[in-house]
Amino acid sequence: MSDWPSARNDDRDNGYGRGAASPQPEGPRVMRHVQRGQVPPPAGRRPAPPAPSVPPQQAQRYDDHGYGQDPGPRHDDGYNTGQVYGGGRGGGGNGAGPGAARGPRPAPNWGRRLKVGAIAVVAVVAVTSIGTYFWADSKVRREVDLAKVIDRPKEGDCTTYLVVGSDSREGMTAEDKKRLHTGSAEGKRTDSMMILASCSSGDTMISLPRDSDVEIPSFVGSQSGKRFENRHRRVKLNAAYAEDGPELLVRTVEHNTGLRIDHYAEIGFAGFANIVDAMGGVELDIPKAFKDKKSGADFQAGKQTLDGEQALAFVRTRYAFAEADLARTKNQQKFLAALASQAASPGTLLNPFSLYPTLGAGLDTLVVDKDMGLFDLAGMFFAMKGVSGGEGKSMNMPSSGFRNGNVVWDKAKVRQLVQQIQNDEKVTVTSN
Repeated sequence: MSDWPSARNDDRDNGYGRGAASPQPEGPRVMRHVQRGQVPPPAGRRPAPPAPSVPPQQAQRYDDHGYGQDPGPRHDDGYNTGQVYGGGRGGGGNGAGPGAARGPRPAPNWGRRLKVGAIAVVAVVAVTSIGTYFWADSKVRREVDLAKVIDRPKEGDCTTYLVVGSDSREGMTAEDKKRLHTGSAEGKRTDSMMILASCSSGDTMISLPRDSDVEIPSFVGSQSGKRFENRHRRVKLNAAYAEDGPELLVRTVEHNTGLRIDHYAEIGFAGFANIVDAMGGVELDIPKAFKDKKSGADFQAGKQTLDGEQALAFVRTRYAFAEADLARTKNQQKFLAALASQAASPGTLLNPFSLYPTLGAGLDTLVVDKDMGLFDLAGMFFAMKGVSGGEGKSMNMPSSGFRNGNVVWDKAKVRQLVQQIQNDEKVTVTSN
């Protein structure tokens, strides 16, 4: 039995593919490459009606095209355009055959790409900055309560900071104490004190010798809350800190100067050395060589980069100088200005490998008042930088002599200096 459909057998008998000899029009023919096996209709259903007759010329054309006997126009049956399997977007993609030519690619929209890239960069910077802010803010040690300070002077037009370096050995090992030549004394005392006035007329840094002759005023104990009346006791300035801590120190400075202190910042030996090391050292120009066995100082003249150990020795040295405490305060001013200038430089602020270690080292040991925020800290450092950059002034508190070995302030000059700072005027007062 032949497997060919009957229509196919008839076509072969009638000369299919060789032209029609009969004058009668030919009927539709079966396409072998499209025809599939016949599927019987479901029960109870009528069979589909037969396909309409195909004009002989169309069938002949397809036949001729299929067997390559006639180069005439092709029959548009939709097979090569993807329309056989469901329309213009089926199988063939865009309605074109595999070999069809594609149109030119549209030019990239660089403006849009740059805009999207810029938005992404801004978003990353914003998220990083916000995260850094909250991380740093959480590390600040706000331990000093200036609300406990009584009888305060009026507020001025400048922002004033009392910057204190203490001899606290908190967090130091025995090896650290030996390496940094700090000794092992218990408790903590003020090793250096400065008033920093941040003004629109110019920044001013005023060192307060720790041996300054001052009067301890009436005050309220920071821990006991008890009021202690003024007995007109005259002591060294650093004795106020030793007696009742930062709050009494602020109260004593305000009482003896008449200048209101807005913020307090204190750092110990270990924190100071760690900040310098985290920054990779601080460059300083030392005009004259000097040595001091007690502080461990041993410096040659000229520009050099000081690490944490050397920096601490530099700011603590006093016995190598004839003026002792006054000479030391000048060195402290010089170094702190250089430190602040480097800390506030783009090389530190824009370099995360320098910024985060510096912040971590400083904020862990820096003690400030409860109202001091990160922007206040930044303002303090930029004011120090302004002093080192020549836009401000550094000086010692004007003095007029000594009393029992303590430095006596020049009251007239101090009064003039305070008035200029309160009124945000350019400071013209000199140390001597």
